[in-house]
Amino acid sequence: MTGETISSLRRSAHLPEADATVTDPDDPIAVKEAVLPFKRFRTIEGRVVDTILGPEMRSTGEVMGYDVDFPRAFAKSQAGAYGGLPGEGTLFVSVADRDKRAIILPVARLAELGFTVLATTGTAQVLRRNGIDVMAVRKISQGVGAHGEQTIAGLIESGTIDMVVNTPKGQGARADGYSIRAATTGADRPIITTVQQLQAAVQALEAQLRGPFQVRSLQEHIAARQSRRGSVPEPHPVAPVDDKETR
Repeated sequence: MTGETISSLRRSAHLPEADATVTDPDDPIAVKEAVLPFKRFRTIEGRVVDTILGPEMRSTGEVMGYDVDFPRAFAKSQAGAYGGLPGEGTLFVSVADRDKRAIILPVARLAELGFTVLATTGTAQVLRRNGIDVMAVRKISQGVGAHGEQTIAGLIESGTIDMVVNTPKGQGARADGYSIRAATTGADRPIITTVQQLQAAVQALEAQLRGPFQVRSLQEHIAARQSRRGSVPEPHPVAPVDDKETR
């Protein structure tokens, strides 16, 4: 095909008539998730390193979630990479000030789905003002309470927390954020570090509640696509052309 023109490749059916800007609304969605080896890297004290990605981090593999819509495809990608998202339990939320308004609706939906919501003081105040039932917990920097109240790190390490939402903050809260993320990874709990990921997780959890996933091979998906689009002509040899448009 080297040296042939785009128009000639289209005429010979080696390239589609329409490019990727024109999509089939019934085509499945693919979501790729990287598997990152956070637990391999530990401090001298044996704690897991921070899970915020740096330029030196490399994935040890990738998985693909493939389904008829984004929520189910995202849920499959999480199941393949990290064992899936919990359908119930206790959710801990602590986010930067810039993200506090954006998390209100996703967290409210998780509360409706049956999650118990815990949060640090500032985040809890915003959630309460928007009608979400939430319990405030102690920050790591506050230490254990006078009556033995655990910090959030202690709650995560004890297995009380099932999922964590923690967006990176400024320098002032850097130490708390690092400890929260490290404790979550060490406890094998899912951690969400962006508002966009939280929104996707809520959609995925709703998809999980609708019933078990259907499994289809790529060949079955391709056959269904060809059935929707009608018969596809067999590619044939490229004929010489005179136009000067090249690949």
